[in-house]
Amino acid sequence: MPVRMRFSLHGHRKNRIFHLVAVDQRARRDAKPTELLGIYHRYPTGESQQKTIEWSVDRIRYWLSVGAIPTKAVSKLLEAGNILKPTSPFHSKASRLTSKSVPTSTPEQHAPSTSKSMTRNH
Repeated sequence: MPVRMRFSLHGHRKNRIFHLVAVDQRARRDAKPTELLGIYHRYPTGESQQKTIEWSVDRIRYWLSVGAIPTKAVSKLLEAGNILKPTSPFHSKASRLTSKSVPTSTPEQHAPSTSKSMTRNH
């Protein structure tokens, strides 16, 4: 069973609450999760006017270790909370660090051109 870590949407229209869940990737967005890993209050509430995140770091690390794949939005949030390390394959900067663009040259680029006009045979 392939497992994903993603957000499940709850709450009223202008007061959304996102549950961070581990769920089968074939299930719909608000399906019953395998495990609730955290709650993200995106809109500031109370006197502090800060966004709040409540999560179980141990359980998130467990699901990452057994092969759960986080979505892009979850990855960004885990990076902000320093749960995803820069060496993680799911880290947004990891793909840029591992794949170096090496220019490849073709023989046509180095060969002298013999004609100035190009013709195409059909």
